[in-house]
Amino acid sequence: MTKLLQAAQRNLADAQVAQISAGNRFDAAYKCVMQCAMLGLWAHGWRTSTSQPGHHQTAIQTLDQTLGVDKQDLILLDALRRQRNVNDYEGDPISDASLQACLQAAAKLLAHTRQWLHAQHPEWRLD
Repeated sequence: MTKLLQAAQRNLADAQVAQISAGNRFDAAYKCVMQCAMLGLWAHGWRTSTSQPGHHQTAIQTLDQTLGVDKQDLILLDALRRQRNVNDYEGDPISDASLQACLQAAAKLLAHTRQWLHAQHPEWRLD
């Protein structure tokens, strides 16, 4: 758990580097989102099958159940997942608005994940 949380923090930090392209910054922020979603699943003893299509969708769409993420935040995170797919598979560029939305959503989710893990699993040393 600690390593994945640290990786999420590193990805969010990387996403803040202005010298990197918007697409790569978006990818790093999105990776933070996915790592938080995985932490939520793992905290409940659940796993997605990463070899099967749809594991990103499953991980994000269950955040309300795993980490208690607000439904409106869940809708935004799922929209960012779809944007990532369009960028990755069709080459559509990432707009500044999408990048900023992803950066903000990733930061919010990371903070929420840390708080939730500390409250629900104080026995885990996550610092």
